[in-house]
Amino acid sequence: MSHPPLSASGGSAALAARPLRDAAVAGTAVVLALLALYAVFLDQGQLLSPVLGKLATSANYLHEFAHDGRHLLGAPCH
Repeated sequence: MSHPPLSASGGSAALAARPLRDAAVAGTAVVLALLALYAVFLDQGQLLSPVLGKLATSANYLHEFAHDGRHLLGAPCH
């Protein structure tokens, strides 16, 4: 399968930008996945503390929301 020839008016620049865009999308996905894993497995109120203050650690909403999922996945949380 042959590719169409690149034009001299910036076709190669568009091809060079695609790997950078793909890397940015992949990097964003990795960061979001790591943040979600942290929230489910390790968070004890730290993620919500900027918004809720001391209530985030005492009420621990995020921990309680993910609590059953932690046990389902075999992750310790106590």
